Parts: sequence; structure tokens; C-alpha cells
Amino acid sequence: MKTIGLIGGTGWVSTVEYYRIINETVKEKLGGFHSAKCLLHSVNFHELNELKKIDDNEESVFGFFKEISMTLCKAGADCIMLCANTAHVHAERLEKEIPVPLIHIAEATAKRIQNANLAKVGLLGTIQTMELDFYKKKLIAEDIEVIIPGKEDRNFVNTAIWDELLMGIILAKTKAAFLQIIEKMVLNGAEGIILGCTEIPLIIDQTDISLPLFNTLEIHSKAAVDFAL
Repeated sequence: MKTIGLIGGTGWVSTVEYYRIINETVKEKLGGFHSAKCLLHSVNFHELNELKKIDDNEESVFGFFKEISMTLCKAGADCIMLCANTAHVHAERLEKEIPVPLIHIAEATAKRIQNANLAKVGLLGTIQTMELDFYKKKLIAEDIEVIIPGKEDRNFVNTAIWDELLMGIILAKTKAAFLQIIEKMVLNGAEGIILGCTEIPLIIDQTDISLPLFNTLEIHSKAAVDFAL
């Protein structure tokens, strides 16, 4: 079994789920007392966000992730996982500069969507994930059409992630609003919905809608287990 290196704490409420799903999946596959071999570096998310405020091009943020990745590699990690969708804005560069594979959350998600034979999906996440190309291009490369909510709805989703979900705050009114936004994307032709922020599964799950939901936290975790085994 290979050792999984996780960079978590972005935020910690979803990192808890990474650890749980990875270990439960290993146990399901191997049985008995088996659990995952992993190394977790949980960052102080406040410090990371302060770096973003003083560095518009996020060069210092990339250096932050690279330094932690190298530390995990030296400690024995056989792969690296960025435990947040938005952090993957640095993934393409990072995977070129570290000595082990990076398990890319969008690539793993694209494979799952392909297996479901879907051609058009809606994407929810932070503003960066929805609006920039670092994430969507991984899906488009696999001939998956991506649609995102309108500007007002994008702002709502982003605010809910930062002000509520990352703080562990789950509100019924926010869930209802998310479901309304999802319904709009369905009306625009979405055949499935990507929960493209690892905190969104804390408020929305497959029991809430009939269309396929792609829980990127779960998909990412299971892709890491596949690699490790």
C-alpha cells in the first residue's frame, strides 16, 4: 500500500471527511483491520488567506503549497492531494515541480462523469472554481460541457461557502437556495451537478435531487485509495 499525502485544513470541516472516506474505503476493499497509510499536513487556513490578501498573483500561495508538498514527499508520501477544489488553481504547476503524482480532483471527477455517460453538467463552487478555467478545462478536455449559475447566484454560492459552510454553519434557508440554483441549471440542460467545493456536500447530498450529484470530496478520496492500492 502506498502512502497518501494530504494537504488539508482548507477548511478542516471537509478534511475530516477526507480522512473518514479514505479509511472507510480502504477497509471496504481490504477488510479486517486495514486502514489507509497517510500523512496529513493540516494548514492554518487563516494564514493561507492572509497570504492571498497580500499577493494578488498568489505566487506566495503556490510556494506555500509546494513547500508543504515537498515536506510530505520527504516524509514518505507517494502522492499529494490538495484537499480543496479551489486550491487546484495551483495544481498544474505544482505537479510539474514535485517528485510524486498529484491526484487531481477535477480529473477524477471528469472520469466519474464519463462513466455516467453524461455530456453536460452544472458546476457549483467558489467564484474561482466556477469562473476561472483551471477546473473547467479538465472537464472540457474530456468533451464534457460545463454550465455555471448566473452572476447573482454565483455570488450567493461563494458567500455561503466562505461565511457559513467553512465555519461549519448549516442553514435550512441556504440549502433551499442551493436547491433553487441547481434547479435553474437543470432547466438550462444540466444532466448532473458537480459539487465543486468540498464543503458543499455538507449541505447537499444525493437524497436532495434526482439528477446525479458528483461529490468531489468523495470522488477525490476514492481516487487516492485507487492509487494507493
